[in-house]
Amino acid sequence: MYEWIGKVTGNERKRRQLAALSRRLPSSFLLFLCRASAFMLYGLAGKNIKRTVLSNMSDLLPGRTPRELQRYRYRYFENIVITLYELLMESFGLEESAARRFQVEGEEHLSEALRRGRGAIVYTPHVGNFFYYYWYLCQNYSCLTVVTSGSPELRPLYLTFQAMGCTGLDYDETPPLELFRKLRRHLQAGGVVFLLGDFWRPSFPRSRFFGRVTRTPDGAATLSIDQLAPVIPFYGWREQGFTHRLRFEPALHLYASYSKATRSDATKVLNRFMERVIRERPEEWFYWFNAQERWEEEQEPEMADAAKESSAHTA
Repeated sequence: MYEWIGKVTGNERKRRQLAALSRRLPSSFLLFLCRASAFMLYGLAGKNIKRTVLSNMSDLLPGRTPRELQRYRYRYFENIVITLYELLMESFGLEESAARRFQVEGEEHLSEALRRGRGAIVYTPHVGNFFYYYWYLCQNYSCLTVVTSGSPELRPLYLTFQAMGCTGLDYDETPPLELFRKLRRHLQAGGVVFLLGDFWRPSFPRSRFFGRVTRTPDGAATLSIDQLAPVIPFYGWREQGFTHRLRFEPALHLYASYSKATRSDATKVLNRFMERVIRERPEEWFYWFNAQERWEEEQEPEMADAAKESSAHTA
């Protein structure tokens, strides 16, 4: 997947030229071209990646029929192609088209949370065009996010949006304590922190996602508990063509029910929210192509106890 993205992100001068040309064409024609490109890409995609995507969908979406899963898989490829077009071409003129691009509901939940004066954490999985959603937040709020721009394929996209005023802290380049302090200061100043919770790293704390053992970041739960900051569950999806619906849900006050000692339980609450979103919008989740890489074996109780004891002795 990253290889495909890398093939079309490298030449910014050509991207700008094509973007200028695309603005002269009807949206209906551009959408037709995107869908035709998706059809060709799907046909050219290797059997291995199509098999992997379908296997992951079948694994995490029990109860869906084979026909539904096949449809989800095709629309997954289609959404990636249209999203890439939006990022590479339409992002240069996003300000002019924003009014017709976004249909927003529930934003009063974020406004109400910010009136408490402790900032707010907007929390989401990688669904829809998450670059666009961060741009929307940056236009309306003092917003900060955490990115992983070390990938050479994705880096041009991050740089494009950085030039549009969407700044982010690089998880791989910023020391953890400095990262946490900057996010904490931003919340203390009444800002919005936009966090995508389905990143995976082998160094993340163990948790559960789709009922399986995995590693998920606990930064949102830690910040919420530490700063008494509300978490606003949020997601967006492609409603029709190039139009997106953005949905803000009622705030979660994790600090009222959890402490630093139980933040792993708070993280599981957030993971369950992401599971629900992915099940509702399966064709829009980005990570179907490698979801299988994040699962770990269940630990037997005796093994878990031994691991804890060994860790205690080491400390």
